[in-house]
Amino acid sequence: MDLSFDEDQRRLAATARRVLTERAGSAQLRRTLESPEGFDAELWKQLGQLGWTGITVPEAYGGLGLGPIELTAVMEEMGRALLCSPFFSSIALAMNVVLALEDEAQRARHLPQLASGELRGALAYAEAGVEGTWPHAKASAHRQGAAFVLNGEKSYVLDGQTADRLIVALRLDGEAALFAVETDATGVHRTALRTLDPTRRQARIALRDVRVAGEALLASGAAAERALSRALDLATIALAAEQVGGAERCLDMALEHARTRHQFGRPIGSFQAIKHLCADMLTQLETARSGCYYAAAAASRSDARSLAQLAAISKVCCSEAYFFCAAQSIQIHGGMGFTWEHDAQLHFKRARSSMALLGEPALYRERTAACLLD
Repeated sequence: MDLSFDEDQRRLAATARRVLTERAGSAQLRRTLESPEGFDAELWKQLGQLGWTGITVPEAYGGLGLGPIELTAVMEEMGRALLCSPFFSSIALAMNVVLALEDEAQRARHLPQLASGELRGALAYAEAGVEGTWPHAKASAHRQGAAFVLNGEKSYVLDGQTADRLIVALRLDGEAALFAVETDATGVHRTALRTLDPTRRQARIALRDVRVAGEALLASGAAAERALSRALDLATIALAAEQVGGAERCLDMALEHARTRHQFGRPIGSFQAIKHLCADMLTQLETARSGCYYAAAAASRSDARSLAQLAAISKVCCSEAYFFCAAQSIQIHGGMGFTWEHDAQLHFKRARSSMALLGEPALYRERTAACLLD
């Protein structure tokens, strides 16, 4: 299998790097971190105009009709730029749930608005202190005539504070269920969470007798479980691509510093210890890139078991590679790598939070083992 990008995919990646270099550099990043929204609204609008917010959405719903490999190319450049944006939460998470639905009417209802960037989505599925998604979840819905009433709390919702529409995982009649909830609905309360990573904001969502129409039910039972499972696997691969981009940027920063920083009359990159660190970073990076690209190539196939296994493998190797590269980059930069003015410490925080996002590597090792033993 050829894991390299073709000409069109390379062109897409080059365009993404140019746009993000111009619009999401280090200075812009810090302005965004200090803004109330936590993202650049004008840049988000531009991403929609470029069609990236609908990159994997079929043309029938207003998207570009591309696939996971093209999304990987864009996500890698976003990770490299340390982009503060609701792209991952809206496109890789919420939109992938809708794409995985078996109900065409629901796809037609939600995909055009999400693909255009007109609405920003978020996925609310995790609960504080609850392992898994549904079996032990406390958030639930009950029928009230033709409508539903939702109650419960969801935590660690990426960009939940600024999202326009939530995809919420609840229990309905003891079964799994997915609902679409507008964030301005009566009874929806959002609280920003203080997190390690300032580049990726999270929120706690409280649902207090939130009444929604019958059409808000996206799927229930096995269909809901399949949709969420596939969406999380695809999001895991997209996150892996972002981690590859971040790891590459950490290596590039370390190499540049090693070439320009002099000690004892010579560049520190000439010292064997620094060479060893950079070589180890490159090895980790290329291993992670191969795992991510292979998983992205397999994501276009319909084999759910293969997708789950490859997504788990990519999560492990890319999480650990990014964290390793971010940590070693700080070591090579020395004291300046810890300062607020330098991007190395922001990559380190993003690397650690991304490692925990969607589950720690240990969880994915267990999933890989289960797939191999099944």
